[in-house]
Amino acid sequence: MKSIINHELVHLLHQKTRLLEKEANVTLSEYELYSAQWAIIYCLATQGPMVQAEIGKYLMVEAPTVTRTLRRMEDNDWVVREEGEDKRQRLVRLSSRGEAALPTIKRSMQQMEAALLCNLNQQEKEQLYHLLGKIKGDRDTV
Repeated sequence: MKSIINHELVHLLHQKTRLLEKEANVTLSEYELYSAQWAIIYCLATQGPMVQAEIGKYLMVEAPTVTRTLRRMEDNDWVVREEGEDKRQRLVRLSSRGEAALPTIKRSMQQMEAALLCNLNQQEKEQLYHLLGKIKGDRDTV
């Protein structure tokens, strides 16, 4: 029975993650962005400028994927990549376009999030947040 509930729980989490990504992509299409790009914008907005490797680690995304996404974002003037203190590293920050659009995009995403979570009260949201934080990931130690 334990393995059945584990399987069903992980399957449900996967389905809800796909739903979230789909809804985010619909919301972000107005800005010609995708959820993976928004994750980077949000990361830079909350954490400040970071090197590419830190972005990948923070978002738990492989380096080639981060590089590809950043290249597209740089081409569309959402981010700027500059040489860091170590010339082998590229420091990434939001462009002036990214900074200017951030409040509007953030409001749109907050509306989408509120709609997805409308069936949960505040206590349930906090409990879900806490429980999701307990899921073991590859960055956790054994």
